Amino acid sequence: MYVLNLFKRCLPVFVLATSLGFANDTHIVEHHDPIEIDSTLSLPKLVDLTMAQTPDASWLSSLEQEAKALSERGQSWVAGAPQAGLRFQEATSGTLHYVDATINVPLWNFGQRDAQQTIGQQAQASAETQAAATKLRVAGLIRTALWDMELQKIRFEQAQIEVATFEKLQKKIGKQVELGDLPRADLLLAETELLQKRSLLILAEAELMHARKRYANITRTAKVPANFQENLVPLKELSQSHPALVALNSLIERKQAELNALELVGSGQTNLAIGVNSDRPSNNDPRSNKTESFNIGVVVPFGGSAHNQPHIAAINVELNKLIAEREQLYRDLEQAHHEAEHNLEVNQAALAIANELKQTSEAHFKMTQLSYSVGEINLLDLLKIQVRAQQAVLNAKERAVMLQRDQAFYNQAVGVLP
Repeated sequence: MYVLNLFKRCLPVFVLATSLGFANDTHIVEHHDPIEIDSTLSLPKLVDLTMAQTPDASWLSSLEQEAKALSERGQSWVAGAPQAGLRFQEATSGTLHYVDATINVPLWNFGQRDAQQTIGQQAQASAETQAAATKLRVAGLIRTALWDMELQKIRFEQAQIEVATFEKLQKKIGKQVELGDLPRADLLLAETELLQKRSLLILAEAELMHARKRYANITRTAKVPANFQENLVPLKELSQSHPALVALNSLIERKQAELNALELVGSGQTNLAIGVNSDRPSNNDPRSNKTESFNIGVVVPFGGSAHNQPHIAAINVELNKLIAEREQLYRDLEQAHHEAEHNLEVNQAALAIANELKQTSEAHFKMTQLSYSVGEINLLDLLKIQVRAQQAVLNAKERAVMLQRDQAFYNQAVGVLP
């Protein structure tokens, strides 16, 4: 795969030296969202800590409870709760008392208990795969938040550098104006550019604070890993073991198990009836004898399958909807895989150009400074070239970060956890 081989060859040149270096964390606006670099915090550990606090935690827990309940039902030897009945009858003459006690036990139809056990097993598997898919989704949110902060940090730091540069330039021009070497118009122009740079610095700080807040909102912490760069895990094609696909497949398998179990219900459950009868004559009638009897019977439903068909049809609709969702998900994941791979190629090429442009722009700016110092060009031309040089520096820094970010995003697209 061309992009991956190219990436491996060029990565050492462009790899970032540090991540989120906020050691000299200064701020302009009073509103400030601080973060703390934690050298003991790794990216996998951060994902685990965030998973424990995700809003989906209670839902995942309920899936485990449901799976346990379904498994217990499948282990039961009866198909439903037994019922006990008691009937008392007395003749109007008062010469006979009749007592009938019965217990009805629903029995499993042939193969139905095994089908119920399969539902419990599939529910447990589905609960586990849903947790894995949720963890991947959480990892994606964290990856996005971390690299967004890194990009905003680069832009903020560059804005600081530009303000500092223009402050020095403004002071230098101010002294030359006082000496009469430059017109006052140059000083006003320099002051205007400085104010614009300060305005951009405030906006860059605001975006950085927004990025920090998004990160804290997702992770529920202000601590950030000291290093969160990832190694690329290249795949030629999308794997069927992608957590999102596995989770949806487990839902399909569970729904199929439910459909199979429902079909085995047929017209209903067979019931075993066990009873005891007691005939007690009146004490005033010596000719009557006391009679005790035991009886057993089976109640078999029939002709009621039509009543079960709507339930089967409803489950079948849900099953086919999940199958359609799986097909769409696979297409979406294929597209995400392709885009992630393409982004790596684009940013790899763009970074090489950005570094060349940076070197050329910086060299051009140095030449322009010399030209300005001897009066060959005016201040406006100098400022234009300086802005282009600073933009080239920023673009090169951003592309280096984007390359690392796209590596993490590629892993996310193919379903690889940190």
